[in-house]
Amino acid sequence: MEVMSLYLGHIRRHAWLPLAVALLVAASIGLRLNFAPAAAARRHGGAGRAQAAATDGTHWVAVWGASPQAATQSNLSAGGFADQTVRNIVFTSVGGTSVRVRFTNTFGTRPLQIGRAAIGVAGASASLVNGSDLPLSFGGHQSVLIPPDAEVLSDPAHVTVSALQRLAVSVYLPQATGPATQHAMARQVNYVAAGDHALDSSATAYSTQSNSWYFIDGVDVQSPRNDLGTIVALGDSITDGVGSTTNANGRWPNDLARRLNALGNLTMSVVDEGIGGNRILNDSPCCGTSAQARFNRDVLQQPDAKAVILLEGINDIGFSQATTPSTAPHTNVSAQQIIAGYEQIISRAHAAGLKIFAGTLTPFKGSRHWTPAGELKRETINRWIRTSGAFDGVIDFANAVADPSNPAALKPSHDSGDHIHANDAGYQAMANTINLTMLLHSS
Repeated sequence: MEVMSLYLGHIRRHAWLPLAVALLVAASIGLRLNFAPAAAARRHGGAGRAQAAATDGTHWVAVWGASPQAATQSNLSAGGFADQTVRNIVFTSVGGTSVRVRFTNTFGTRPLQIGRAAIGVAGASASLVNGSDLPLSFGGHQSVLIPPDAEVLSDPAHVTVSALQRLAVSVYLPQATGPATQHAMARQVNYVAAGDHALDSSATAYSTQSNSWYFIDGVDVQSPRNDLGTIVALGDSITDGVGSTTNANGRWPNDLARRLNALGNLTMSVVDEGIGGNRILNDSPCCGTSAQARFNRDVLQQPDAKAVILLEGINDIGFSQATTPSTAPHTNVSAQQIIAGYEQIISRAHAAGLKIFAGTLTPFKGSRHWTPAGELKRETINRWIRTSGAFDGVIDFANAVADPSNPAALKPSHDSGDHIHANDAGYQAMANTINLTMLLHSS
């Protein structure tokens, strides 16, 4: 009896009383929901880090991520989807022998019906490499219903995934989704088709393009023991890769993954949890919940998380200026308040057994956010980062991209043109300044 593809897979909820009632009713009338072991292994706080290794020494690590955001009018998320397939293109940091995907309805306003989901090796545009398409299941079922403010983890698909590989995750949405949980600034073209085309290798049906990701926020692989765990890059648009070349995976966390992969022996996976416009202290409708508010979900719940690289605070400074034109609300904060926010994040990372490394705030003179008062805050914060000893290590991103003749500004060869975001060369310089030994010792 198909007792619901309803609520299968492992569901994370913050508050879902109707679901609890439904499960109790099901139990009372003798119905059974068969959860596959891996589907039930969803990450709760440090639980992901405590998962037992497989008998062959492999373990689950996060290889791609995108922090979920509420729907906005700037893309397809506001109107949502109905009888459509979304094909999201993602880029792995390490490889493994099995893969699983986390689907999200974190900011949904109604239950999200996934009719079918699949994964494959991405080819040109929306196509898949022939023969690579593989259906995903949820507790052994093809479909799943995800309550609002919840996520599900697919069953493991036993397929070899390569490091630095482009994958396509397709999700068919048979019913109207309402506003879609998304990640706005993908720096990646993704695709939408009318109808169910999740298992299509051809790109023919995918006639609509979008520069955002929808309904997914994580990909994990079962990785060999030479992978020492997951590094989480937590930040704003500079970590999100704004200014880098679309479809080139030129964000600094991608470049860090390439450096680690080139070591050829011990390595670590890297997951990018940057959000454009994000702040340490305050939420905003355009730019996601604050770093403090999303720390548990985006950092502590990553499987086998060992370290976090924090690069955030420029927007706290920039949005403090009352004259700054922006869709984000202005909240005047001091350097000391931002530092206090750092200290809270440091305490939470250490309490969970993670090392935390700070990136110095990069220059932004010449951008629309810059003022002399804001520059003083940046310099005060960077001085504290470099000298306080509060972090387990410091990565001097600011020095890596600063103009030697004008340290308050980006080096022209590293400037994307808006004077706050780096270009591909700048992000590579940032990745190159990271001490890999420091990261490997965090495990």
